[in-house]
Amino acid sequence: YNVPRICFVNKMDRMGADFYRNVQMMIDQLGCDPLPVQLPIGSHDTFKGVIDLVKMKAIVWKGEEMGAKFEEEEIPEDCMEDALKWREKLVEKAVEQDEEAMEKYLETGEAPSMEVLKKCIRKGTLNFSIVPVVCGTAFKNKGVQTLLDAVIDYLPSPLDIPDTKGKNPKNEEEVLYRKNIIEAPFSGLAFKIATDPFIGTITFFRIYSGKISSGMSMYNPRTKTKERFGRMLLMHANSREEIKDAVAGDVIAIAGLK
Repeated sequence: YNVPRICFVNKMDRMGADFYRNVQMMIDQLGCDPLPVQLPIGSHDTFKGVIDLVKMKAIVWKGEEMGAKFEEEEIPEDCMEDALKWREKLVEKAVEQDEEAMEKYLETGEAPSMEVLKKCIRKGTLNFSIVPVVCGTAFKNKGVQTLLDAVIDYLPSPLDIPDTKGKNPKNEEEVLYRKNIIEAPFSGLAFKIATDPFIGTITFFRIYSGKISSGMSMYNPRTKTKERFGRMLLMHANSREEIKDAVAGDVIAIAGLK
């Protein structure tokens, strides 16, 4: 589907967890080029944090608050050798993604700034030449915060991807394009139908362009009729939040669509 991706090595607190084996398996079995941007500090019962190879800082989770509290610290001495080795690999692979950064690195031998490194990693992620790898334990909410930071730093925004392609419902041979922005005409895709015990049938819907408000009507090309968007919901696992408006990029649930 040509979707850039990040790998999150989960369950680092479980017995047998091996971050480096997982990275090697990505090469051997998936044929991709993984780029660790983090290293674990410990594993299974000794896992307590990660080393950010871009910042060259340790991020350590404190207490038993399910990962809610963490601090940025200096890298422990016993982890520094591995950190320096993997940092060098990261820098070399990152600068390969940008000709200007590569030339400067070869001339000076100095690693780029953090901003340039992130830019190079993002560029490689978007053109599918590398896959950033982070780690943690999602159940205890450790590493999830840094994963979300990596999503922002390295994955594409809607403005980085091509315009959405579709068909004219009145002439299926005509191809239409929509920019993935709020200002464009409305377009969206119903991709899943589910049954909620309290609401009944709900339709999961992704908005690709434009905006929609509760009570507005839009054309349904399947039924060739206009349908009213009634109750709109944001779904959070088993809980839901009723909303009045949704815009390009939102994934919502709609009650009562046919």
